[in-house]
Amino acid sequence: MNDILDGLGHAAVFGAVGIALLLLGVGLVDLLTPGKLGHQIWQERNRNAALVLSSALLGIGGIVFTAILYTYEEFGKGLASTALFGLLGLVLMAVAFWVVDLLTPGKLGAILVDPEPHPAVWVTAACNISVAAIVSASIA
Repeated sequence: MNDILDGLGHAAVFGAVGIALLLLGVGLVDLLTPGKLGHQIWQERNRNAALVLSSALLGIGGIVFTAILYTYEEFGKGLASTALFGLLGLVLMAVAFWVVDLLTPGKLGAILVDPEPHPAVWVTAACNISVAAIVSASIA
C-alpha cells in the first residue's frame, strides 16, 4: 500500500511540474505574440493563435512525458530532470520562433494573431513540435 501512496505522491508532484511548465509555455507564447493571447483565442476565436499555442502545449507535454518516462530512479533527480528538460524545450521553442521570424518577411507575431489563416502559422507549429521532438529524443 505504501508503494501505491508513494506513486500517487510522485505522480502529483510530476503533474504539478508539468502544469507549471504548460503555464510557462502559455506565458511564453503570449509574450511572443502581440496583444493578449487569451483574448485572441477565446474572444476573437483566432485560429492562428490557437494553433500556435496548441503546438507549444503539445510539444511541452511531449517533453514532460518523455522526461518522466525515462526518469532517474531517484525521485528528486527525476523531478529536476523533468523541470530542466521542460525549461530547455521552452527556451529552444522561443529561439526557433525568433529564427523563423528573422528569416521570413513580416513580423511573425503579428501574422500569428491575424484573423485570416496564414501558412506561417503551420510552419511555426511544426517548428514547435520539431523542437520538442529533438529535446525528447535527447532525453532517452
